[in-house]
Amino acid sequence: MSDFHKIAITGVGAGCGAGLSVDAIWDAIIHGKSAIAPIEQWDASRWPVKISAEVRKVDNRTLVEDRKLHKMISRTDMFGLFAAQQAVQQSGLLAHRDTLDDAAKAQFNDRSGVFSGSGGGNYRSNYDFLPAMTAAGSLQKFGGEFSASVNPMWLLRNLPNNVLCHVGIRYGFKGTNACVTNQCVGGVLAVAEAAAALRNDESDRATVIGHDTPFEPETVHNYHQLGLLARDTLRPFDRDRSGTVFGEGAAAVVLEKRAAANARGAKVLGEFLGSGCVTEASGIVDIRPDGDGVGRAIELALTDAGISAADVGLIVAHGNGTRASDASEAVAIGRLFGNSPPPVTGFKWAVGHLIAASGALDLVLTLRALRERVAPGIATLNTVDPDFATLPVSAKPQPLRSDIALIICRGFGGMNVALLVRA
Repeated sequence: MSDFHKIAITGVGAGCGAGLSVDAIWDAIIHGKSAIAPIEQWDASRWPVKISAEVRKVDNRTLVEDRKLHKMISRTDMFGLFAAQQAVQQSGLLAHRDTLDDAAKAQFNDRSGVFSGSGGGNYRSNYDFLPAMTAAGSLQKFGGEFSASVNPMWLLRNLPNNVLCHVGIRYGFKGTNACVTNQCVGGVLAVAEAAAALRNDESDRATVIGHDTPFEPETVHNYHQLGLLARDTLRPFDRDRSGTVFGEGAAAVVLEKRAAANARGAKVLGEFLGSGCVTEASGIVDIRPDGDGVGRAIELALTDAGISAADVGLIVAHGNGTRASDASEAVAIGRLFGNSPPPVTGFKWAVGHLIAASGALDLVLTLRALRERVAPGIATLNTVDPDFATLPVSAKPQPLRSDIALIICRGFGGMNVALLVRA
């Protein structure tokens, strides 16, 4: 593949319960520290689920310095802008743009895209109505007093494309863009869409962000009713796993055409190789036990990248800790990689499940794992489920087989996405 079609990753950023930088998150993972702890954002003492991997005691100005913007965006948006700022700064795009003349700067901005993946199932915004409805005493009276009792910025705060919009405004990036709202796979699909835009010459570079703050009372209640949440901790692939745990935060990457990155002397952190996306078409929360969706997504990604399964040196699993998802993921890995798969790991045990941001954060951490040439251990893993005892997961770090990694991300509606990256 020529440099024109190659896609470099030149900047990364992240913030979640385990830390507000990639370094801090990585340090927690390497040292076996999980961010999962009792919920603090509301009184969960009477809730059936009392744990989360939330970002604790962070000031809004730490995330977004502009106080005026705080009134116009939500908590998830703040994390998205925070991660994007880290990635853009690390990429050196702005410093390079400052060296250009006016005409070249205008072209640079026109060829700089923004893509975001955001959550669409968050009920936090509904709570703005509850005090007004309670005070009104009836829906009819509430309707008559609506404009006086609900913040007029409510709509602006809850636009799903706020991060997309404000990243463009902040940096003057005016190129191709998209906001993907597709449950857990929103972030990784945004990466895949951005890569496709670069390959199709729609832009020369793109900032991609996945962000979400999924845990709040109603969402926790709904997931608990579905039997998807753990009550103690998240144990991917463990015999005694009992479900997932919500986290919150964001991750971002800057993708560039390799030729453009080389031309400006950028430091390349990794290379995007390919992606695959399929649906199992079996139901909203149903998961096929044969791993059909995971397997087909991986096969498409391998074909897109032009490599074979034997070239993969690390698998970063979705590993959300639910019994059905982990089991079918293990089946798919066994079918595609045979009796000797490369080391398998996952990160949700440490950072929680960030829903739309989960895959984007996995990508950022995978790049770090490739750079460090290690598959971090899953610290909460005690005993591997005997149904897939040969799956190469471990509580201890494992060496990599190569500098290529596979990232798996899954979501409601039978969604399965696979990404391939190289160090």
